[in-house]
Amino acid sequence: MDKITFSEDVKKLNPGMEQEMMTVPASKYHNVRAEAKGMRFQSGKEAAGVAALILQEERHQIFALRLQVGFPLAGETKYIADAVYLDSELRPWVVDFKSEGTITKEFRLKAKLFKERYGQEITVL
Repeated sequence: MDKITFSEDVKKLNPGMEQEMMTVPASKYHNVRAEAKGMRFQSGKEAAGVAALILQEERHQIFALRLQVGFPLAGETKYIADAVYLDSELRPWVVDFKSEGTITKEFRLKAKLFKERYGQEITVL
């Protein structure tokens, strides 16, 4: 199996992770579960992104940070945002951390339904 590489942000937040991390992909997108600030995430990108948001909240640059927030959509459909927060002007942000190539048809549909129901775009980082 190929050696998995991690971004510098992920390495910084998770010292020793490369040696400890299982090399079995966590999903069909071949992302590897990661840990940051004592929490486990589906990918290194999500771990680094959430850690950055936590730092911004600690510096009072953003407020009311919540993780894994569920939003009901049409019928039984539900969208779970990776993060939701208010910026310094108290505007709400709904964020999903996606790596290149992981934006599926299902995500596009949920993003469309989300915008129709809540009048806001999902920010993909």
